[in-house]
Amino acid sequence: MPQQSEYTRFSPSAAPGTFDHILPGSIVLVGIPSDENSSFMQGAALAPSRIREALRSGETNLSAEDGTDLGQESRWIDLGDLELGSGEVAFGQIESAVAGLLARDARVQSLGGDHAITYPILRAFGARYDDLTVLHLDAHPDLYDQFEGSRISHACPFARVMEDGLVARLVQVGIRTMNPHQRAQADRFGVEVIEMRHWRPGLDLSLEGPLYVSIDLDVLDPAFVPGVSHHEPGGFSVRELLQLLQGLRVPVVGADIVELNPHRDVGGCTAMVAAKLLKEITSVMLHPGAVSSSAE
Repeated sequence: MPQQSEYTRFSPSAAPGTFDHILPGSIVLVGIPSDENSSFMQGAALAPSRIREALRSGETNLSAEDGTDLGQESRWIDLGDLELGSGEVAFGQIESAVAGLLARDARVQSLGGDHAITYPILRAFGARYDDLTVLHLDAHPDLYDQFEGSRISHACPFARVMEDGLVARLVQVGIRTMNPHQRAQADRFGVEVIEMRHWRPGLDLSLEGPLYVSIDLDVLDPAFVPGVSHHEPGGFSVRELLQLLQGLRVPVVGADIVELNPHRDVGGCTAMVAAKLLKEITSVMLHPGAVSSSAE
């Protein structure tokens, strides 16, 4: 993998041909350093570089648990971080970048950033896939119609996704903060919500592909990920989340990992968890339909 100094910010609109080297079927990693739509606390814009640092740390290696070595995998490409403006301009840049990669028949992974980035990402995916299913792993449903006066807050992306009809099915797992407004929103949009209190290992989600996986790190219990802005006790253990991901049996066409806040991370452990999740979801994307022995 490139050294840190080689990670540059890129602007597809300013650089025709940026994606010409992307072969069909590649898995492309893009950093989206945006946290201007965060509530309570900013810091998530720093996350992409911290996750990359953890990924190539001498503490570990680039192998997923099934033996897939990302360091030897030519189909996995890191483009660096997207150069962004602000507000709707940034959303347009995110959508354009992801759409350009999808046009190359690539599968796109994004490192946030806050969860607001998932809305423009899914605008691109929704234009590409008519029958997209989204598996949303989070402590929060992010279904507010508006939050603190904003309709593009990181508390609102899935309300916008459902309003725009971007996905055929939205399945939310790990939720443990639903208030009456968000319950009404889930009913309004037909969202399938598996609250954490109802989760059981091996629960069949009956997922179908193409599948997009959106991972907010606070789906995990804060004992495992202190480096998030919103600590919500009672979440998944790292092993439970890994087993869920490793058990996916349908084609995963895209994924994001969001809401790491390095300002709150302790010893970089949350960044290391994010890097671990990235390795495992990449292996799942490289081997659609395969189930690792650890997930059986």
